[in-house]
Amino acid sequence: MQISSRFTIALHIFACVETFKNEHKVTSDFLAGSINTNPVIIRRILTQLKNAGLITVARGTGGIEPTKPLEEISFYDVYQAIEPVENGDLFHFHEAPNPNCPVGRNIHTLLDDKLTAIQNAMEDEMKKYTLADLREGMHDLLAKEN
Repeated sequence: MQISSRFTIALHIFACVETFKNEHKVTSDFLAGSINTNPVIIRRILTQLKNAGLITVARGTGGIEPTKPLEEISFYDVYQAIEPVENGDLFHFHEAPNPNCPVGRNIHTLLDDKLTAIQNAMEDEMKKYTLADLREGMHDLLAKEN
């Protein structure tokens, strides 16, 4: 299991929008240059963020705006927008374990609660961090560079 790079790209997008909003026209091409990826990938992620209600995008002008204060958008919100999990379950359980095998018959009972607890712990941890944390961290890093 691995969360795709789309999640960190989405966080990178928010960091760029916040860092450069007063200095540059933040377009998908501009973002692609910072992220070092294809602008098409950026546009797809922007569409996902827009569909989730996290940003507005002004076509052609490069106007990307968060829809709420950065303190109100958690990493979990971005994760949900970018990496929606099937049926709400992070772990996809293999189909139809053999009911004639003692392990196959009992594997769900053995693992279901544990896997749910692991997913909940990860999601709870993601809810602790917001886009404001990115803004403040970037500000601190840039201040150290100067």
